[in-house]
Amino acid sequence: MTEQYKIFETALQGADVGNPYTDIWLKAAFTDGADTVEVNGFYCGNGNYRVRFMPRRPGIWTAVTKSNDPQLNGIELRCECVPAGENNHGRVLPMNEVRPQSTVTLEDKFHFAYEDGTRFQPFGTTCYAWINQSREVQEETLETLKKAPFNKIRMCIFPKFYTYNTANPGSYAFEGNEADGFDFTRFNQGFWDNLEKRIAQLDELGIEADIILLHPYDKWGFSKMDRDTDVFYLRYAVDRLCHFKNVWWSLANEFDLMPWKTVEDWELYARVVMGRDSYGHLRSIHNCVALYDHTRPWITHVSIQRMDVYKTAENVNDWRRQYQKPIVVDECAYEGNINFGWGNITGEEMTRRFWEGCIRGGYLSHGEVYVQYDQIWWSHGGRLHGTCPERIAFLREVMADVPEGAAPLKLTAQNHEANWDVPCLCREDDNSYFLYYFGFFKPAFRTYELPEGCAYEIELLDTWDMAVTKLPGTYSGNIRVELPEKQYMAIRMKKA
Repeated sequence: MTEQYKIFETALQGADVGNPYTDIWLKAAFTDGADTVEVNGFYCGNGNYRVRFMPRRPGIWTAVTKSNDPQLNGIELRCECVPAGENNHGRVLPMNEVRPQSTVTLEDKFHFAYEDGTRFQPFGTTCYAWINQSREVQEETLETLKKAPFNKIRMCIFPKFYTYNTANPGSYAFEGNEADGFDFTRFNQGFWDNLEKRIAQLDELGIEADIILLHPYDKWGFSKMDRDTDVFYLRYAVDRLCHFKNVWWSLANEFDLMPWKTVEDWELYARVVMGRDSYGHLRSIHNCVALYDHTRPWITHVSIQRMDVYKTAENVNDWRRQYQKPIVVDECAYEGNINFGWGNITGEEMTRRFWEGCIRGGYLSHGEVYVQYDQIWWSHGGRLHGTCPERIAFLREVMADVPEGAAPLKLTAQNHEANWDVPCLCREDDNSYFLYYFGFFKPAFRTYELPEGCAYEIELLDTWDMAVTKLPGTYSGNIRVELPEKQYMAIRMKKA
């Protein structure tokens, strides 16, 4: 039996002559009598083929294979699906695509939910090349993630060649090596088996795998494959990996650093990914300097890098208005001490950027670049050494407590004077919740004119020391809240 949202898999034997990767196709259409899901099987070496299926509803699903190989054609398949277990919520999707249309609000389009309707708030991290490290480092990375606050990780399929990333990996997605060259028509099964193992282990930890399909940091030729080879690779990657419920697709990291690939290429690659993905996982494309047109309908959410050395998460309000989609600042700079400006902000500043982005209705991803260690988290994984992860854990707890439907406060002529200088996340419809964040400002007090007829419990949140202080009693009318003249404070108000 197969649990709902988990993987049903059948191993088949077929042709092993010529090049099955290019010569043989294999499909199956699973149906439960109400819905039909067509999947692509794939070759995995030595005459072995696999058909996978992720059932999205309990019941009996059946299929009959189709193939141009007679050995693989006409095979009857049967999947008995049982209901999802605890903590198994299915894929992550835009919230407005998950919730019943009768209940969808204007704010829902900026957020995510699991397939079963459970809210998902991404708190990401970045380990670009962790699957290209030694087995020991990969295992250490997973152990670190068990204790970390992150529920999404950005990671590449192809290895990374860049500063502090000059070693060859032990295996590659294609058969071959740097010395002898690569066969771009055959895939290395050991590499793909390990990649799938790691994605499954991330799923067990409740972590979404944001898979970066292409990137420019390369010395092996993977970034400069021609269009046909790109398409061949993308089809295989999606055919194998789309059945994992925790997969997201990032078409590229810093797409604009590959100018030899045109917008027409990226649009083609998006169609390929969508056409081969049987389930419609989340899709994005990430920039260095030039932004992609995130209004494109195939893009489900905005994955964006900082556009200014200083101003980063503060742009979330503008990006929400411009793109009308969830905003994920996947690169807001990294905590660390590298010589580049993208990787030497303090833990305090990283934490501040997370708070700024969340209060403004967006999401962020973390990264860490401390160069004195052999493994640098942003690329290799291994261990975390920075000061912000535990503060991100505190923020994640605060955000989990934010009521659904909360949105950034809309400034009007009436409320502008009292609110222009401090971002606020609130429930304006019923005035039940307000969360103000002061960032690097440190006022001695703040005055408020509370909504008429409402009384509130008020808490002071020290976002760096991770402390919550509840003020005595309840508050209404015109009030003054004393503050400790300290940076990184927040005020939380809940209707009593």
